Parts: sequence; C-alpha cells; structure tokens
Amino acid sequence: MDLYKGNNLVIEGVQGKGKVLRRMGPIVYLGTFITVLFGGSTGREGAAIQMGGSVAETVIRFFKINEIDTKILLMSGISAGFGAAFGTPVTGAVFGMEMTALGKLKYEAIVPCLAASFIGHFITEKVWGVEHESFIIQSVPELSVLAFAKVIFLAVLFSFISVLYCQLRHGIHQISEKYTKKNHMLRAFVGGIIIVGLTYLVGSYEYNGRGLEMLEQSFTHDVPPFAFLAKLVFTAVTLGTGFVGGEAIPLFFIGATLGNTLYQFFDLPMSFLAALGMIAVFAAGQIHQLLPFF
Repeated sequence: MDLYKGNNLVIEGVQGKGKVLRRMGPIVYLGTFITVLFGGSTGREGAAIQMGGSVAETVIRFFKINEIDTKILLMSGISAGFGAAFGTPVTGAVFGMEMTALGKLKYEAIVPCLAASFIGHFITEKVWGVEHESFIIQSVPELSVLAFAKVIFLAVLFSFISVLYCQLRHGIHQISEKYTKKNHMLRAFVGGIIIVGLTYLVGSYEYNGRGLEMLEQSFTHDVPPFAFLAKLVFTAVTLGTGFVGGEAIPLFFIGATLGNTLYQFFDLPMSFLAALGMIAVFAAGQIHQLLPFF
C-alpha cells in the first residue's frame, strides 16, 4: 500500500515518480498521535512533512497545477511542515529544497520554500502559542589540530551508530513483514507487545514517546551510559513494525546521549559533545535513508 511509504512517497511525488495521497495528511496525523500517546518511540516531523505534502497535493489537484509548479509546491509543503515542527524556518526551507535531491538545492524553489517555512513557523509559534525546544551549547573547545582530530573521529563514530540504527530498523521491517505476511495490524500488535516488554525490562518510560526530558538533560547532566542504545532499539522496533512518526527527535536523542556518554573519555565540553552527536547522527541517518533514491 502506497501510504506505508511515508516520506518516501512525498519524495517520489516531487520527482514525478508517484502521487502524494491526499488522505495521507489526516491518517499520518492520527497515526503519529496514537503512536506517541501509547509509548511508541518516534518524533513528529515525519507527520508534519507528510501533512505538508498532502495539503500541497490537495491544492495542486484543485487548481490543476502544471508539472513544474507541482514540484515546487510539494517542496514548499515539506518546508512548511519542517519549519512548523521545529521552529527553524531557514533550515526548513533548505530541507525542503534538498530532501528530494540529495546534495542539490532547487534554487527556483527558494522563495516559495522560505515563504512557506516562515509562515508555518509563524502560525505555530505566534498564532497557536507553541514553544519549540532549544538546545544550548554551553562552551566549545579551543581551536587546535587535536580538537579537530577528535571531532572528525567522533563524527565517524556517530555515523556508524546511525547506520546501525538504520540497518536494525530495516531488518526488523523485513522480518516483521515476512513472518506476518504483510498483515500490518498483526505487525503493529507484535511491535506493541515488544515495546511493552522492553519498557518493563529497562524499568523506565524515558525511552517511550519523544524523550525530550532526557534529550535536554544530556546537554547539562549525566545520563545513563547506555541510553543511546536503548533509544536506538525502541525506535527501530517502533518504526520497523509499522508504526508511524518521525525519526529526527529519536536520532537527536541517540546522538546527544551518546555524546554525553563519551564525555567521560574525551576532553571536550559535555554540551559540545551532545550537540555534535545530535547533528552527526541525524545527518548520517537522513543520508542513509535517502541514498536508495539517488
């Protein structure tokens, strides 16, 4: 079923390889809400991006927009969703222009994407009064060859963790589809049971839902040393068994808590390591997810 492609379906729509489903918006909103409400480890940006693409597709079909403008409108929908979800309108615009063409910006879409992202951000923050999370780097290391070498080494390490997550998620996805014969209701039921079991096993709800409290804590205080691994498994099981949602917040969590853990072994500021991990794991995860399309 095309709906299960999620963000990939939006990418295919921009590339002209498929159609974005108009019903995707309300369905993914409800699915993400239920997933987070009942303890699934996922984020919200996936829903926001898909909802933005769904709304754009509705406008496209209603006004019968031509093919070239269709791509720009879909990219604008992605930008609006990202800007609204994270409160980062400039990043949202760049994300919308680059998400569908890895490493290549569609400069003809820069004005529409910027406008859509800023409007989405404005509506979310000023009209609805939603306050977005902020993560502050308290201090940075002094510039030196040794510091740069450490950053490069850590970036590679973070990227390996991100690839591990992606491979685990894809493996769970394939195995769950194989043994449930693509019965999505059965997949979700089994996945839910596993999440409940894992929650009792670790004895904490910190790894259910978005986990923002521990994510913020990783910038200033010690967190459990294997928190990143627990979140990695929780998220891979949640999304691998058919639940919906975004990967950005879980990837942020994995990277920041891993950086916090590595603080004991590297002479670098804690908040700097958490931020470095958050960025590197997210970037590697997104590239790994998009590579099959290019």
